[in-house]
Amino acid sequence: MKRVGHLFERIVTFENIYSAAKKAWQGKRANKKIASFYFNLENEVILLREELLHGNYRPGPYGTFEIREPKPRQICSSGFRDRVVHHAICNILGPIMDQTLIFDTFACRVGKGNHSAIHRAQSFSGKSKYFLKCDIRKYFPSIDHAILKNQLRRILKDPQLLTLLDIIIDHQVPDSPIGKGIPIGNLTSQFFANFYLSPLDHFLRERLAVKHYLRYMDDFIVFADDKAQLHETLDAIRNFLAKNLQLQLKEKVTKIAPVTEGVAFLGFRIYKSLVRIQRTNLVRFRKKIRMNEAAYIAGRISQVDLINSVSSMVAHIRHADSVSVRRKDFEISLRLA
Repeated sequence: MKRVGHLFERIVTFENIYSAAKKAWQGKRANKKIASFYFNLENEVILLREELLHGNYRPGPYGTFEIREPKPRQICSSGFRDRVVHHAICNILGPIMDQTLIFDTFACRVGKGNHSAIHRAQSFSGKSKYFLKCDIRKYFPSIDHAILKNQLRRILKDPQLLTLLDIIIDHQVPDSPIGKGIPIGNLTSQFFANFYLSPLDHFLRERLAVKHYLRYMDDFIVFADDKAQLHETLDAIRNFLAKNLQLQLKEKVTKIAPVTEGVAFLGFRIYKSLVRIQRTNLVRFRKKIRMNEAAYIAGRISQVDLINSVSSMVAHIRHADSVSVRRKDFEISLRLA
């Protein structure tokens, strides 16, 4: 891909930052500081634009909190002005980065997503006898800043944009080693993390000629008819990750098995002609439904909020063969609404 320039001037237009502020505002209306920013929106956009144009922009401190489902993780929350900058960058840079990705990378892409990844995995499952399932160990905390910056320089030739991206990448995550790690909560981090593993995608597809391969962020699967071939592919993946990206596999979950066993992927277990919800995922959904029911009964959320919550969860699990589960577990919620 030919390197792209003149992106910074598009990022810092009033129209793009204004649009970014509206995106960052969605779902954040209850926050008084954000509401204040939005009340003075035009002036705030002008001030932020001036900071970016003159190279004076610096990210504010992170707010941190921990989530425990589906696994314990530290989330770093950027201030609202920083989130506006992230949206402004991704509005313009996102489509450029997307062009560098192979078809079968599914995270953070328009028209893709986890449900498309599940259907693609099922399609590959029907064409192969075995699968290799991998996950990266401590992925976001392990991303190397120097490697990520070099990757970006291979597709961009815009000095002002690269300087801005360097500032965001170097904004140190709390408790991380210098030069390592990007925060899970940032929009830019989602794009960077998806982009960072793109060399592995191209290595598998173009160097190893792997036909049936897909990735969702740091969760990826290789399908083949030859089990020995998958063991060779696994060795090649380990070597490539260590040498080129300074990453390691999460060996406890690395697995080679027949597709008849079902592929555990993105909270589902995928078979050739059947997709089931994994039990841990189902328990989590049930817990969330019960919590929302209790909040509705106590008057903490509205009827509309309860309906929207249930509808969202139904929309997710309906991609599995889950009719009986849905009838059983959501009947009470729908009656309450």
